[in-house]
Amino acid sequence: MKRMTMIGAGVIAVALALASTIAGGTVASARPELVAGAAHGLIKPHGAAKASGGTRTPNMTYHGGAVMTQAVTQAIFWGTSWGTDTSDKITGIDSLYRGLGGSNYARTNTEYTNSSGTHVGTAVTYNGHVNDSSAASGGGSTSAILAEVQRVITNPDPSGNGYYPVYTDVPRGSAGYCAWHSSGTINGIRVQFGFFWKLDGDAGCDPQDSVNGHSQGLAALANVSGHEFSEMMTDPASPGAWYDGSGAENGDKCAWTYGGPTVTLPNNTQWKIQGEWSNAAYTAGTGYPNSAGQKGCLGGL
Repeated sequence: MKRMTMIGAGVIAVALALASTIAGGTVASARPELVAGAAHGLIKPHGAAKASGGTRTPNMTYHGGAVMTQAVTQAIFWGTSWGTDTSDKITGIDSLYRGLGGSNYARTNTEYTNSSGTHVGTAVTYNGHVNDSSAASGGGSTSAILAEVQRVITNPDPSGNGYYPVYTDVPRGSAGYCAWHSSGTINGIRVQFGFFWKLDGDAGCDPQDSVNGHSQGLAALANVSGHEFSEMMTDPASPGAWYDGSGAENGDKCAWTYGGPTVTLPNNTQWKIQGEWSNAAYTAGTGYPNSAGQKGCLGGL
């Protein structure tokens, strides 16, 4: 499936099962007002596969779709345990999204444009979070996650710039991915959304952040949140905008690589977040190498 780049040694069976399930997300659900697209930008755990780079150049190419000029974001914490959670994860994710707007990290996406030459933007409006204490589902169905967005977001952003990352309290288990992003429509309004497992104690999805005093669970969520946010901005919806010849988006191409120990955001918070692929940096030879040795990653500072 296009841009479903999660398959690597040891996760092929999981990938095939997930692909057959998530492919169903492209079909309208039982409620005709709710239509979910396929998942993409699935983050492979450490070591599942190296970054890939197309047939002739590692650079991404444009495929005619929309890009995001701004994001209106509201996080959703879904699961029975969130109501009594005393960790730093909810406050930390709030702080992360409040700091993304206008950040140097967000500017790594701005070289990419739509068909009219309009650039990806850096404006992020964060409207806080919503708690839903009902039992959460896993990430095998984009329709299920979009249905959760519809349940708790009563007024999705009418401009189509809404991004609603869904953080569940369901552990990853044997699933071959840490998170993904997708898009869909709710009553005719386009929305972007993401899915995130509970990553506490999950070595495969852990960036090993020992700098900032964050809990391991928060550090893991923050890193994959940066990955999915950047992919959502540059490749939000079908028919697709920016990805390389193998289907890898900008986050996929720099997964688990870092340009420095921390990313500092305008709200003076620091995070260990992976870099993002820059065609311009690769062409100029100014980027740092990804896991395949291709020098096109920016960020991490």
